[in-house]
Amino acid sequence: MLEKIKETADHIRSRIKYEPVAGIILGTGLGGLAKYIESDYVLEYEDIPNFPVSTVEGHHGKLIFGALNGKKVIAMQGRFHYYEGYSMEEVTFPVRVMKSLGIKCLFVSNASGGVNPDYEVGDLMILEDHINLLPSPLIGVYHKEFGPRFPDMSEAYNKDMIAKAEEIAKKNNIKIQTGVYAAVTGPALETPAEYKYLRTIGADTVGMSTIPEVIVARQMGIRCFAISIITDLGVEGRIEKVTIEKVLAVAEKAEPKLTILMKELIKTL
Repeated sequence: MLEKIKETADHIRSRIKYEPVAGIILGTGLGGLAKYIESDYVLEYEDIPNFPVSTVEGHHGKLIFGALNGKKVIAMQGRFHYYEGYSMEEVTFPVRVMKSLGIKCLFVSNASGGVNPDYEVGDLMILEDHINLLPSPLIGVYHKEFGPRFPDMSEAYNKDMIAKAEEIAKKNNIKIQTGVYAAVTGPALETPAEYKYLRTIGADTVGMSTIPEVIVARQMGIRCFAISIITDLGVEGRIEKVTIEKVLAVAEKAEPKLTILMKELIKTL
C-alpha cells in the first residue's frame, strides 16, 4: 500500500506545482463548489495510477487543484463507497494520497437520512461525532508511517472549525443543526425498525460514507470538518419512499447554503 500511495502522489506531483492546505470531498450536495475553485489542474480519476473510479450518480470522478478564497485546495469531485464493492483501503486511499501531498485539513459533505424528530428535509447538520457501523478502515497490516495503530477519536471533528462554521451560519442566516452521524453499509435504505434502532443508539442522521475517510484522516493528524444535508426522514410517522432522484433534488436545493458555509470556513484557514 505504501508503494501505491507513493506512486500516485509522485504522479500527481509531477503535474502539480504547489502544496495544498486542504482537501475537500465533494459528496452529495457540494458538487457545485467546484465552480468556485480557480482550478489550475483537473485530473480524471481514470488517469491517476491506483485510483478507484466512482460509479455513483452525482459523483463525477475528477480531482481538482486550485484556489478557493485564496487557499490552495485539492477537491475530490466524487467519492468511493464500501457498497460499490471497494475495500476500505480503496475507499480511503485518496485521503492518504492527499496527506502525502501536504493537506492539513479535510472537509467532507454527504447526504443523509434524518432520524432526529426535530430535523426537517433540507436541513444542514454539522457532524460533532459519529457512530461507525462499517468495517474499520484501519483493519489489516499496520504501517507506522500513517500514525498510531490505535488513534484517539475523542475529537474526530475539530471543535474550532465547528464553532467557526456556526458563526458563519448565523451571520448568513443559515439554519444549522449539530449532531451525530451513523454510517451503515447500504446500499439498501434503512427499514423503519433500523431507523428506530439508530435513533435509540444516539444517531441524529444516517448515511453510507464519510466516517472511513475521517478515521483515516485523524490517524494521520488531519483536522476534519464534515456536514450532512438531510435529504429524507427516518422518523416514525414521517417515513416516505426515497429515490435517488429525490435525494439529488433536495441536495441541489440546499447546495447554495452549503457552498457559502464551506467557502467562508476554508477562508479562515
